[in-house]
Amino acid sequence: MNLTSLIPILATLLAAAPASQDPASLATAAAEYRVIPREYRLDGVVEAVRRTTVSAQTQGQVQEILYDVDDFVTRNAVLVRLKDTEHRSRLTQAEAELKSATADLEQARDEHARVKGLHERQLVSDSAMDSANAALKGAQARFEAAVAGVEQAQEQLEYTQIRAPYSGIVTHRHVELGEVASPGQPVMSGISLDELRVLVDVPQSLIPAVRGGGEVRVYPADGGVLTPTNITIFPFADLGSNTFKVRVDLAEGTKSLFPGMFVKTGFTIGERRELVIPAQAVVYRSEVTGVYVLGGDSRLQFRQIRTGRAFDDQIVVLAGLSEGERVALDPVAAGATLKDQTARGSHDG
Repeated sequence: MNLTSLIPILATLLAAAPASQDPASLATAAAEYRVIPREYRLDGVVEAVRRTTVSAQTQGQVQEILYDVDDFVTRNAVLVRLKDTEHRSRLTQAEAELKSATADLEQARDEHARVKGLHERQLVSDSAMDSANAALKGAQARFEAAVAGVEQAQEQLEYTQIRAPYSGIVTHRHVELGEVASPGQPVMSGISLDELRVLVDVPQSLIPAVRGGGEVRVYPADGGVLTPTNITIFPFADLGSNTFKVRVDLAEGTKSLFPGMFVKTGFTIGERRELVIPAQAVVYRSEVTGVYVLGGDSRLQFRQIRTGRAFDDQIVVLAGLSEGERVALDPVAAGATLKDQTARGSHDG
């Protein structure tokens, strides 16, 4: 391959290589002291707000099981069907009794109207009128009882289809096919992931600050910050640990959390002045944490620092930086610039 054919290839490689910048042109931010909330972090356990065990409300043989553990079900979906032959027979009998009661009521109304007309013309005695009134009331009562009987039979028939009270995931199945379920017997248990909360045991020394309106934040293991919608402090302490149970409700539809998970919760118990820098400026290399610092002579240097907790888009610097020192906001560009700066220094030397 001759030199002429290499020129286009070299030009392409040079164009693809990242161009180094003048250190003074890099975007930077100064390390500065800010008053930030002072947090006390504790472990909390995620739990579902809706946890339900659905029980049978009538007796019947389990005829069909439509869902099992780990299945997602929608609200009002049929979970289990019980044998309903006996219940349908009771409904048919109740409907027949209602038809008979309806016919008796119509007959009693006609008879009452006839006797009333005769009584107004003084053609029948008062006792006959009283008998007609009593017969009408009795027929009306039997009709109402028959209506109630039909409603009860319909409800008992509906109980043979055990439904989900809300959308969620099945966690336990308590019955088997062919088993006879009795009223009150557990059938299935489930939870809803739409509404979650965190339970935390808080030392009694922190409770006054929490009761005073201190903010609470939840920190999932995968990063990010969640702000609770409501905080409930139980009005008594545990006798063994002298801690108060605090319940932290999360916004509906919170993702990436599941019941039983551990999360960090931060309780604001005051304020303090801390040296902070933008979190985007921090570089993590294996076990080394550092930043690219731009000196007064417009030269870069990589400096190891010790960091504290993160807050919003800032991170606390415990050691390695002083107030006013400027750090590069784009570590990738700063690293390329430092490499070029070092190479030029070696060449000059």
